[in-house]
Amino acid sequence: MRPKDTASVRITALTSWICCFLVLLLATAAAAGPWQDVDQMIGPDDAAAVFAPDCRVMYSKNADQMQIPASTLKVLTALCALERLGPDFRFETRFYLNDKNDLIIKGYGDPLLISEQVAEIAKILAGRIAQVRHLILDDTWADPEIDIPGTRARSLQPYDAPAGALCVNFNTVAAKRRNNTWVSAEPQTPLLPVAKKRLNQVRPKSGRVLLSSANQDNLIYAGQLFAHFLSKHGIGPSGEIRAAKANTDAGQLVYRHKSAFALTAVVSQIMAYSNNFMTNQVLLALGAEKSGPPATLEKGVAVLSDFAAQKLGISPQIVEGSGISRKNRISANMFGPVLCAFAPYHDLLTEKNGIFYKTGTLSGIQTRVGFVSHKDGLYGFAVLINTPEKLAAPIAETIAGCIRNN
Repeated sequence: MRPKDTASVRITALTSWICCFLVLLLATAAAAGPWQDVDQMIGPDDAAAVFAPDCRVMYSKNADQMQIPASTLKVLTALCALERLGPDFRFETRFYLNDKNDLIIKGYGDPLLISEQVAEIAKILAGRIAQVRHLILDDTWADPEIDIPGTRARSLQPYDAPAGALCVNFNTVAAKRRNNTWVSAEPQTPLLPVAKKRLNQVRPKSGRVLLSSANQDNLIYAGQLFAHFLSKHGIGPSGEIRAAKANTDAGQLVYRHKSAFALTAVVSQIMAYSNNFMTNQVLLALGAEKSGPPATLEKGVAVLSDFAAQKLGISPQIVEGSGISRKNRISANMFGPVLCAFAPYHDLLTEKNGIFYKTGTLSGIQTRVGFVSHKDGLYGFAVLINTPEKLAAPIAETIAGCIRNN
């Protein structure tokens, strides 16, 4: 072969090799490209995963690391409740009248027993009862010593509110100062004696503070709220307000109140306000429904853990249902089955620009899980940031951009 022919062959081979290399390079870049920005945002203590509408994993990084989920755990708790109790489940409160005209109020954990509901109940009772002597509060449906991991003793913060069987207004009171005195910050709610005592003890500047379960303050507050609205209808009570395990068999069931809010509405409120109290009330109901009263945290956690293992095939570490405890642990990949099952309920989450999401925040923790709406269906995502000062929202938005642009 002539020299020029050898050179020509070499040039042709080199050109071919370069073309193959560029094709491979472009293919590699195309494969990595959609998730490169996300990948750079996930540090060694963070995790993320993205799931296709058919639940396949599309992207993951550190996705098997067990992370602190914060309030994104509420999605798992809500899913378990919707599946086990049913979307139309409604909490109850029952009212009995004994032969001495004592009104017995037996609570079953309604998390949305708010002033407006109490006022409506009092109106109904006034049409069925002529007079009330003592008001007897029965909270034995739940263990009175429930201790939620992650909540703080002597806290004033509403997110630390205690759980229980008979609770009104989330076991909190909203007040403000006017002319150097406390007044209710809500027109529908009177400022009652227990609330005034609590405010004078802790002296907050303003806002909403919790009512402690110490000395049954939150339970007596519930009784005082019922008494207030009953008295507006002229039926008493004329005697005491006291807590006691009542013999309901000796009394007549005069009203069986079913909450105005179905479980779907409860879950929607939980997601909108990230309410820890409401979430753990739902967890208590799960435990009592499965194992009977008294409702306990342990019974609820057992149901939730069993649901995760048996229904979803995952094994998160769960100590309570709201995510307030730093002892809860779950991986980004474990959120795949959770989100896949939660997809029919995705509209119960907060929505912004086609992203349906639940946030979670603790000191040094930022999390966000949910769905990106796309013409092909709902893409699930889990972003678990355990790096202080780093935010989850920009990562979730970047994930949404990757999904929509590819």
